[in-house]
Amino acid sequence: MTRTIELPLWLLVLILAFAAVTFASHFLFPSVRWFFRKRLQKAVAKLNEKLERPIEPFKLARRYDMVQRLSYDPEVAKAIAEHAAEEGIPEQVAFEKARGYAREIVPRFSATAYFGFGIRIAKLLSRAFYRVRLGAFDEARLKEISADATVVFVMNHRSNMDYVLVTWLAAERSHLSYAVGEWARVWPLRTLIRSMGAYFIRRRSRNALYRKVLSRYVRMATDGGVTQAMFPEGGLSLNGEVGAPKMGLLSYIMDDFDPAKNRDVVFIPVAMNYDRVLEDRVLVAADIKGSRKFGLRLKYILRHVGQHLWQRITGRFHRFGYASVSFGTPLSLSAYMKDHDKKVLEGLARELMGRIRDVVPVLPVPVVAAVMLEKDTHTRDEITDRFQTLVADMEARGAHIHMPRNDLDYAVEVGIRLLMLRGLIRETGGSYHINPPDRAILAFYANSIAHLSDAITPIHISDLSPADVADASVL
Repeated sequence: MTRTIELPLWLLVLILAFAAVTFASHFLFPSVRWFFRKRLQKAVAKLNEKLERPIEPFKLARRYDMVQRLSYDPEVAKAIAEHAAEEGIPEQVAFEKARGYAREIVPRFSATAYFGFGIRIAKLLSRAFYRVRLGAFDEARLKEISADATVVFVMNHRSNMDYVLVTWLAAERSHLSYAVGEWARVWPLRTLIRSMGAYFIRRRSRNALYRKVLSRYVRMATDGGVTQAMFPEGGLSLNGEVGAPKMGLLSYIMDDFDPAKNRDVVFIPVAMNYDRVLEDRVLVAADIKGSRKFGLRLKYILRHVGQHLWQRITGRFHRFGYASVSFGTPLSLSAYMKDHDKKVLEGLARELMGRIRDVVPVLPVPVVAAVMLEKDTHTRDEITDRFQTLVADMEARGAHIHMPRNDLDYAVEVGIRLLMLRGLIRETGGSYHINPPDRAILAFYANSIAHLSDAITPIHISDLSPADVADASVL
């Protein structure tokens, strides 16, 4: 027992390393995790006192536990058996595949990441690029929503800035759980987004097993009271209009929903509009090609970022105008289902998209764009007169009008200046005319408010001639 044994130094180091890892995993790590988890629980408790809708325990559950719960869900188990039979593989192999899907979907929410720096970054980015304004907002009606109900924000999708904008504006009310597509699964963005409580989805997947795992997660989150945010259009608008709804996530929320048993789900319509959408040329080009593959090259992105940084350094940067968010009339799923017996899903989707369209904010650039598209050249007075006529018409129809300083003459000036800075319109001899290759870009903005006035005719960008379309690489 007391004999001396000689060992190579590398072997001694290896033994000590194994011993240290074993000690840490059995004694140290559990204690450390417990210590930090207790601190997190206290921090969340304080945070919940400030939020109108506290963070639900579902969001705070350990990710490992949620993955296990989802993997062993009875409906998922049934889908596993069916998948194994269809593919001719062992059920254990199908189970591992389902568990892989669960790991991919389930987020790793961090209240510190979301409310600590996530909200600050969202606020900083929003204000760095836009003058942010809150449009239609009935706070009294929103406060009437039952504390036991699950709130789902349903939004039009104009830009990737939508995530940033709504996250910041809803920060005082609750945490939002987004469904994000494949674009966000790249490292290191993947880890950050998952810590913000977002969950990844494969929008084009037709795999029945994957769809079942995803639907069960959405159903669990809804039953758990998680405040969610979704884009019923399923992707960015390519032509500027509020598009037709996709039924995927909406059908998962409604799956097996029973007003008598499940907590109510309240949908809050949200509409966004911008004086400038960062991706406008890329989206328009995709619409013309008829494909959602955005062919943007890295060198053009780097060139654009470089130009932007140089403008900021030299003090020549001007913000991209206004970004506005409006909230529509909430809709209770329980009440809707009681009043509608047939085709509930399709009717609900149409109703929600209608409520979103009703509150799309009217901003200077979309109105000036609509005026410019009416004929080839305009004088300044003609633009001003027509601008005022269109705004009055939309206001009479109940549209939400946001004009800077509540001054229509100044709004016209803002709209013209922003379009001229980008070279979308030009001035010659006191008259303004469209830069021909940019007609599609102006149509993109005018289309965003065309449904609010019979005097504005929507333009099908895909029908424009090549001469009316600029190169999408020119950001």
